[in-house]
Amino acid sequence: MSLTLSVLSGEYAVCQLPSDAAPPAWAFEGEFWSVTRAPGELSVVCAAANVPDGVKVEKGWATLRLHGPFEFTLTGILARVLNPLRDAGVGIFALSTFDTDYVLVSGARLGDAVSALRVAGHTVRE
Repeated sequence: MSLTLSVLSGEYAVCQLPSDAAPPAWAFEGEFWSVTRAPGELSVVCAAANVPDGVKVEKGWATLRLHGPFEFTLTGILARVLNPLRDAGVGIFALSTFDTDYVLVSGARLGDAVSALRVAGHTVRE
């Protein structure tokens, strides 16, 4: 199954806040963001430019959006993307929504990621 992905514009960041922190207002700005509370942390994915000083953060991520929606009964959708990236040695940070999935890769490795996905038969719109 060939998939279509798009590269979102801009640089993204993955942040970790204390588990009892209130979701910060800066996290909710921009085209793409996600806030997840889990045991032991509050994770934020957002535009890198939004993150204030003093936050535990990993910047420099590029974001790929899989074109969905995908039925919940489908299996292996993410594997079709993640396996070629694994084989190319490209690390990922993945997020899912009701309709689709997003895969963040190091901005420095975006070209490698796009090449690996195209070789695997996927369409990537930049």
